[in-house]
Amino acid sequence: MHLDPLAILTAFGLIFLAELPDKTMFASLAMGTRMRPLYVWIGTSTAFLAHVAIAVGAGSLLGLLPGWSVKLVSALLFGFGAFMLLRGGADDDEADAGGRTVTGFWPVFSTAFMAVFVSEWGDLTQITTANLAATNGTWSTAIGSLAALMSVSALALVAGRFIAKRVPLKTVQRIGGVCMAGLAVWSLTEVFTG
Repeated sequence: MHLDPLAILTAFGLIFLAELPDKTMFASLAMGTRMRPLYVWIGTSTAFLAHVAIAVGAGSLLGLLPGWSVKLVSALLFGFGAFMLLRGGADDDEADAGGRTVTGFWPVFSTAFMAVFVSEWGDLTQITTANLAATNGTWSTAIGSLAALMSVSALALVAGRFIAKRVPLKTVQRIGGVCMAGLAVWSLTEVFTG
C-alpha cells in the first residue's frame, strides 16, 4: 500500500470544497437539530465509507485503461464537475424527519445512513473520487476523500449554523468549480503532451 501525501491532500481539498455546499451538509445540519449529533455523524460517516469504497473500486477499474484514455476521461469528469459547481443553484434541500425528534442510536444511525447513502449515488463527490482514484492511487484518494466527507458532516453538525450565516456558500462553490476547471485543463494538456 503506497500513500502519497499530495494525493491525499488533493482528494481532501477537492472533495471538501465540492461537498461543503452540497445537500448532504444541509441534511446533516437538519438531522443534527432533531437527533443526537454524534449518532448522526456515525451514520453519515458509515454511508460515506460505503460510497468511497464503491467510487475507488470504480476508479481502480478506470486505471486499467491506457494512460491517455484515463487522462481524457479525467479531463471530461473534472470539466463536468466544474460545470456543475459553477452553474450555481446549489442544491440546498434539507432532509426532513417529519419535524419529530428521533432518539436512540439505531434509529438515528439508520436515518442518517439511509439519507446520505441514497442521496450520494452518482453525486459529484462520488464521481470525483472515482476519477481521482484512477489517476492518483486508490488508498491515497480513499483516505483523502473519506476524511473530507466526514469533516464536512462534522462541520455541519458542530458549526453548521455559523457557516450558513457567515460564509457565502456560493463563494465556496465557485472556488471548487475553478479548481476542478483547472484540473480539467491540466488533465487535457497531459493527454496531448504525455
